[in-house]
Amino acid sequence: MKPEDLQKLVTLPMPYGKYKGRVIADLPSHYLNWFAREGFPGGELGRLLALMQEMDHNGLKPLLDPLRQAKLFK
Repeated sequence: MKPEDLQKLVTLPMPYGKYKGRVIADLPSHYLNWFAREGFPGGELGRLLALMQEMDHNGLKPLLDPLRQAKLFK
């Protein structure tokens, strides 16, 4: 994981699928868990989805709140 990955989680939208356009950090748990079971896509998107699933699974989503707030003030 790179520090900038956390910023990407709160700014990068999902590029396809049922939740297209929704920021990765806002994807529902069941969707992230589905990817964990079925396989994450390749590349950066898959890496970020896996990171978000791990954070969600371990109850670490609140760590992204300061980044969300910083985004509002830019």
